[in-house]
Amino acid sequence: MRAAGTAFEVAVHEEAVLGEGPAWDPATDRLLWIDVLNSRVHTYDPATGRRTLRRTDQHVGAVRPRAGGGLVLNLRDGVGLLDPDDTFRWLHREPVPGRRANDAAVAPDGSLWAGTMRYDEAAGGGTLSRVTGDGTAEVLLDDVTVSNGTGWSPDGRLMYYVDTPTRRIDVFDVRDVRDVHDDARGAGAAGGGRITGRRPLAVIEDGAGFPDGLCVDADGCVWVALWDGAAVRRYTPSGELDRVITLPVPRVTACAFGGPDLTDLYITTARVGLRAPHPLAGSLLVVPGAGRGVAQPAFAG
Repeated sequence: MRAAGTAFEVAVHEEAVLGEGPAWDPATDRLLWIDVLNSRVHTYDPATGRRTLRRTDQHVGAVRPRAGGGLVLNLRDGVGLLDPDDTFRWLHREPVPGRRANDAAVAPDGSLWAGTMRYDEAAGGGTLSRVTGDGTAEVLLDDVTVSNGTGWSPDGRLMYYVDTPTRRIDVFDVRDVRDVHDDARGAGAAGGGRITGRRPLAVIEDGAGFPDGLCVDADGCVWVALWDGAAVRRYTPSGELDRVITLPVPRVTACAFGGPDLTDLYITTARVGLRAPHPLAGSLLVVPGAGRGVAQPAFAG
């Protein structure tokens, strides 16, 4: 194991309550990220330093670019679309009292895999659902506590997933539906296939924090942010810990590769629940040249 690019920089100094969900938008060359509990969607252009801020009408768990322009939002009451002209409309609305949206990711087929959790973090109160561009929604996992990081291997054959209290990064096989008619481990459709064979890739040891958001690099390695762990870790496809980025902020929430060459690792942080937050808690951080990212698909809706 070795340290990797530990010379982080502050991309955006911000006091986000719960900064989350960084995502690079190649169509605009800017980074998208959110403040969940302040209901804010941020953008950041690293070339110019220009920032924008948009407030949503309810808590927002994730934001991702759309193939036709605009944004898709994982919101408290469901999934909504923001058009390029700033017009909002619901794509799939399913309000559940006491529940809110959390992390989400776009699968290789362009569908949104949207997570939820209860505000009180009650065990089993969350879900992971697949939402297509026409608004069709299917629950894939229905016994989730805090649905968090979701990502796919570069070849699309593996899916990685975090339910934070388990302390695990889990991995699923993504298989053609014709191969799994009799597979009792099947856990829902994934475009033309299913996710099956859930198993741990890695377990975060006691005292090292809890796994939160994640991303996958061009080598197939999984980078995971550690809530209350003040770090981002990289695990190889075999589950070996081989890199650690140590940060001064305890509540590290998510990470994503960005920049024109997808070599800079952007990291979101939070200050919620901290009695004496570090001055950078809630800021957007970046580690230049941390690795090689993979271009992420836009939402097909």
